[in-house]
Amino acid sequence: MGRRPTIDRAELARLVAEGLSVQELAARFGVSESGVLQAKRAAGLAKAMLEHSRALPWKLSREHTQSGPATNLRNLSAAAQGKPPASERLNTALRWAQRLVDAGLDVTYDPAEGFREVPASPDGSHVADVLADARRALEAR
Repeated sequence: MGRRPTIDRAELARLVAEGLSVQELAARFGVSESGVLQAKRAAGLAKAMLEHSRALPWKLSREHTQSGPATNLRNLSAAAQGKPPASERLNTALRWAQRLVDAGLDVTYDPAEGFREVPASPDGSHVADVLADARRALEAR
C-alpha cells in the first residue's frame, strides 16, 4: 500500500485564498473532498459553522428542513449571530416573522405534520424572540 497523499498547509491556504473549490482542491492534491475539508478545518481555513438550535429547538424531519419556516428561522438566527444571509433572504425572513408577531402568532413544530402557525402564548413568542435577537444584531452593525 502506498503512502497517503499529504496536503501542504501553506499551499492549501494560498489556493483557498485564490478561490478554488473543494472539488478543485481535491483534484489538485489527489485526495477526497472529505480530505480537503478535514485539512481546511485543521489549518483553520474552514468557515465557522453557525449554531441554530435556539432558533430551531426541534428535531426536524428531513422533509421539513428546507421548509419556509425552517429557512426563515435559520436566516434570522444567522443574522443574530452576525452572519446575515443575502439581503433578499434576510428581508423575506424579517417580513415573515414580523407578520406573525403583528398577528399575535407563533410557530410550533410536529415531525409528522411540520410547522404550524398558532396563537402566541401570553408568556411570549418563539418567533418574536428570534426576530428580536436578529434585529438587535443587525442594529449593532
